Amino acid sequence: MRPLELVRALPAVARDLEGLLGGRAEALQRLRGVARKLPAIARGLPLTAKKDKDEVLSIGTYLEQNARARPDAAALLYEDRRYTHRQLDEEANRWADVLAARGVAKGDAVAVLVENRPEMLFAVAGIVKLGAIAAVINTRQRGKVLEHSLRVSTARTFVVGEELWREFAAVRAAVGGDDRDRVLWLVDGGRETVPPDATDAALVLARARTASPPQLATVRLGDPCFYIYTSGTTGMPKASIMSHFRWVKAAGGFGMAALALTPDDVLYLALPLYHNNALTVAWSAAASTGAALALRRKFSVTAFWDDVRRYRATSFAYIGELCRYLLNQPPRPDDRDNPVRKIVGNGLRPDIWKEFKARFGIAEVYEFYAASEGNIAFINLLNADCTVGLCPAPYALVRYDVDRDEPVRDADGRLIRVGRGEVGLLIGEVSPRYVFDGYTDKAASEKKLLRDVFAPGDCWFNSGDLLRDLGLRHAQFVDRVGDTFRWRGENVSTNEVAEVLNTFPQVAETTVYGVEVPGAEGRCGMASVVLRVPLAELDLAGLARHVRDQLPPYAVPVFLRVQPELEVTGTFKQVKGDLKKQGYDPAQVAEPLYVMPPRHTGYVPLTPELHRQLLARELEF
Repeated sequence: MRPLELVRALPAVARDLEGLLGGRAEALQRLRGVARKLPAIARGLPLTAKKDKDEVLSIGTYLEQNARARPDAAALLYEDRRYTHRQLDEEANRWADVLAARGVAKGDAVAVLVENRPEMLFAVAGIVKLGAIAAVINTRQRGKVLEHSLRVSTARTFVVGEELWREFAAVRAAVGGDDRDRVLWLVDGGRETVPPDATDAALVLARARTASPPQLATVRLGDPCFYIYTSGTTGMPKASIMSHFRWVKAAGGFGMAALALTPDDVLYLALPLYHNNALTVAWSAAASTGAALALRRKFSVTAFWDDVRRYRATSFAYIGELCRYLLNQPPRPDDRDNPVRKIVGNGLRPDIWKEFKARFGIAEVYEFYAASEGNIAFINLLNADCTVGLCPAPYALVRYDVDRDEPVRDADGRLIRVGRGEVGLLIGEVSPRYVFDGYTDKAASEKKLLRDVFAPGDCWFNSGDLLRDLGLRHAQFVDRVGDTFRWRGENVSTNEVAEVLNTFPQVAETTVYGVEVPGAEGRCGMASVVLRVPLAELDLAGLARHVRDQLPPYAVPVFLRVQPELEVTGTFKQVKGDLKKQGYDPAQVAEPLYVMPPRHTGYVPLTPELHRQLLARELEF
């Protein structure tokens, strides 16, 4: 843009900023906050702009820098334990020495099946210092799913915690884990003895060297460091490939430019380390800035704020549902009496965003959008409300046909960009700078790519997510493609319907999905809700008025199901598969079911007779 054009555009940009940031006074306040962070932003942006993947720079580089610069400062806090940067680095070096002696080399995968505890992070750090790949396994997996995840990792060396030994032992023969010397068993409380067909990690680590492994000098930015597994909510988990390049970019974007952490900060982490928000976002933010990471084994909604105060945590990493769980707890007089001022994560929904900030005194929310396997990311650097922020990489929001489950192409076969305020499928251009690392499964990787999008031969990553264009290169997450359904000729976002239901005072939590009804096109809405009150106190008439007042007619849920709790994955993603299969059939659902029959304005119990009428098409929707 030429200087004169830039000057002419400034008033419009200023108006857009005011709209995005909630008015002139709020915009000025938040921009002043950004200005105060300019030194941290200046440190972080060069990392996010790195291009040379052959540069010798890696996770291990930062661990060793911290060990030299601040050897006695806290690096990791866990329960009553405190590990310094020197100790963390030495433990990582011990693991590297032990694994190298067992033949683990650059590019090899090591499967790690350990719950959130320091030993898990030490092992991962040692693995990546060798240039090897830590396949971090979801600790909630069992049986065939666990076997699948271990198999696709191609690992021949396994680090297994005592707490998960039985689960591993049940599948070890099927995944090539017969070699005792390549199965390292990590004690956890000593309730069990060391299995005779495994190596006691504590014994070999005690004899290992604490010096930096020479292999670290060969680890480059472009080398893979982790396998992060998808949740498996729609099939077997896929292992997405994470690189040191992406970890370093996350360090610059989250730890420096957004959170502006310093060695005096503590970042509290209650998310599982097998999730990218923990291993890439939170760990990189702390390790790159010299801040301490306070680790909790398993998230506890009742212990969360006590932990925060105990560790004097100034920030924490979240997933949206974690925030909702905290908000659903009864208010306490000391809710705002905590040291947290800034948080980072994704999935914080608009219906609770401002309430959460106000109740707990959170000043800065650095929401982001990213996919483990993707090549683009958004981050809310301006600390605006209800947005995933902006994305510096080339991306587009394009029209999507929910019925056909594919992007819309014009007469020339090209995709069509949506306008400001509209919702579209997010795609990111694949290029040498913005590569698509994909999965270990090449066929699955190819399915995520779109070709000939805007020009012959171009290639774009299909995120599978719908976002709303807010202007100024900012966007708002709307829904997953598979979660959006079509009813009455309109697209219905499950997230948007759930947000409305969640604002009804008697509803604590909701999941929404589409179900088929005989004789009707598309799918109508069904909501499974968890109540704050006993079922006998549920105001069905009030709930019906609430959704009819807040939603367009086509988005009002036709069916309701009341559950004691919702099934979620280890990272709080709602599991809808069984709910969709069971639908509204009283023979399959033992819990209370309700329906809003045609031409009715309220919910009534879904009796077997009403269900029969539905199937017989005596009730036409």
